[in-house]
Amino acid sequence: MTRWLFAIALCLWAGAALRDGVDGWVDATVLPPLTVEVSSEVRDRNGDLLRAYTVADGRWRLAVELDDVDPTYLAMLIRYEDKRFASHAGVDPLAALRAVIQAVWHGRVVSGGSTLTMQVARLLEDGSTGRWAGKLRQIRVALALERHLTKDEILTLYLNRAPFGGNIEGVRAASYAYFDRPPRRLTPAQAALLVALPQSPERRRPDRAAQAATQARNGILTRMAEAGVIDATTLQAATRDAVPSTRHILPNIAPHLSDRLVAVDIARHDVTLDKRLQIALEALAVDAVRGRSDGVQVAMIVADHTTGEILASVGSAAYSADAPGGFIDLTQSVRSPGSTLKPLVYGLGFDQGLIHPETMIADRPTDFDGYRPQNFDGFFRGELRVRTALQHSLNIPAVAVTQALGPHHLLAGLRRAGADPQVPGGAPGLAVALGGVGLRLQDLVKLYAAIGNGGTAVDLRWQGHQTPAFSPQAVMNRAAAWQIAHILQETPRPRGVQGDGIAFKTGTSYGHRDAWAIGFDGRHVVGVWLGRPDGTPVPGVFGGDLAAPVMFDAFARVKPAIDPIGPPPHETLLQATAQLPQHLQYFGMRGGVNRDTPNITFPPDGAVLEGLLLTVKVRDGRAPYVWLANGEPVARTHHNEVDIAVPGIGFSSLTVVDADGQSDQAHFRILTP
Repeated sequence: MTRWLFAIALCLWAGAALRDGVDGWVDATVLPPLTVEVSSEVRDRNGDLLRAYTVADGRWRLAVELDDVDPTYLAMLIRYEDKRFASHAGVDPLAALRAVIQAVWHGRVVSGGSTLTMQVARLLEDGSTGRWAGKLRQIRVALALERHLTKDEILTLYLNRAPFGGNIEGVRAASYAYFDRPPRRLTPAQAALLVALPQSPERRRPDRAAQAATQARNGILTRMAEAGVIDATTLQAATRDAVPSTRHILPNIAPHLSDRLVAVDIARHDVTLDKRLQIALEALAVDAVRGRSDGVQVAMIVADHTTGEILASVGSAAYSADAPGGFIDLTQSVRSPGSTLKPLVYGLGFDQGLIHPETMIADRPTDFDGYRPQNFDGFFRGELRVRTALQHSLNIPAVAVTQALGPHHLLAGLRRAGADPQVPGGAPGLAVALGGVGLRLQDLVKLYAAIGNGGTAVDLRWQGHQTPAFSPQAVMNRAAAWQIAHILQETPRPRGVQGDGIAFKTGTSYGHRDAWAIGFDGRHVVGVWLGRPDGTPVPGVFGGDLAAPVMFDAFARVKPAIDPIGPPPHETLLQATAQLPQHLQYFGMRGGVNRDTPNITFPPDGAVLEGLLLTVKVRDGRAPYVWLANGEPVARTHHNEVDIAVPGIGFSSLTVVDADGQSDQAHFRILTP
């Protein structure tokens, strides 16, 4: 009896020592790197894939989580590959014993004993399964993985690393490559094929070996029906489905924006674009230049001006080396904006109290100190209302208002809107009003978004979160913004276009190089540019004829009905010309520009002041003078100076308008009352 007890004790001791030895052996395992380079990708506002890029070695490897995958696929995978996956510690003794017995009985390997964890170990080390040393290493790594990771983490590693033929790794890349859909939307037939492929990824590739792929898939489906994972009806329907005969190209939507985003070294970019709308506008861009032989390209941006989110961005009609400028993101190209800045000119004029939509203004040949602009058609229309001058895009009135404002104030308004104007020579002149400045399509969309947003700048952006450095600034007051929107709503439409409710402006740059159309309603803003990528002239190109129809078509693709522009703010002055204050009835240029213009002598521009009262002074010009502080009338006098109340602490603007409608402006700062 003593001998038996000793033997039992010795066996227990040996077992414990073996267990401790194995534990130490497993704990000492140096695990391979668990992370791997994944494809950079761009996803839309709903998480749908827009574009992906191969990793450095040319493989498609799209990151995937368990929640991204169809549950039926996961159930099939575990049931077929490793039905005791949830309970074993990395190695399944029963499966291993079964594999050995079958091999001995049949004289060849009939089934493998590898668990999903062992397969992950092999994938992580890119190792072999045929040699005993390799198998032993897989067992060791599998046991170690089970001690460091959860079952979900191990399964996720498999989903990201399993081979599916060619340069495809991971179930998400495979789902797009073979079925052109995310793995969350797999059919049972598709799920079964993806279960079968990693076992022999090259021999079962459906695009090269359709018969082998079909047989392997149907075998999986049959076993899943026997195991109760799918029912008989599903089995019957799934086996009738044909396997895909070709590989799909992975999504290549919004390629220009994607190229700019992936320059930032992160794997995933979630953007505000809407995949459905982006695809629709890319198709519209192709239609817009189809059949042209003059090398014209197109660019478009659609944004929600209530949130600042960009919903679509088309850099060109074709992302191809064969297309003119195909790889250039033309939404970012600096171009002359033509007449598209006129709404800003008049909006600032409204804001500063210089003009009103019903103010009469002269359209006649005028010499602005040597600058003699002409209207586009070469004709002059005499005296007309400001609203008509804007709707017909007349040049002389716009330049006259710009002279009264000062061209630097026009540039300041652009910068407050978030634009980045590029001024030739550095010093702005009156030609800025007619397009003598460089802007991008994105800049113009920002400007019109601000007008649509009640005059306040919008944080136009690709990402869902607000731009950290953004601070909303008033480009013009909300009454001025509404007046501009109301005028542009009534602008004559191109022939055959309705577009009711859309406020829009077109523009054509000097030499017919650029054709523009920018429009907005109560929620969205759409910008369209057409021209040659190299900036050479395109004879006969006009914004109204070429770009405007595309812009209205884009609006039709954004939504079925237009969001109305809201009612006028309560402070909006809604009166006919005769009922306006005298200084707003006529913006004077009778007999040409009066060079004896008023000049504010106090306070000087940029002054820092203190006190409750401010004595303002003017010289030249013709009385009576109307004084405005921050756009609000504060005094009317025939004298050259008058006391006014300080507008308030902080920065303010002061404007004087004489009897001829000519003006001057100064900016100052009040420290304390």
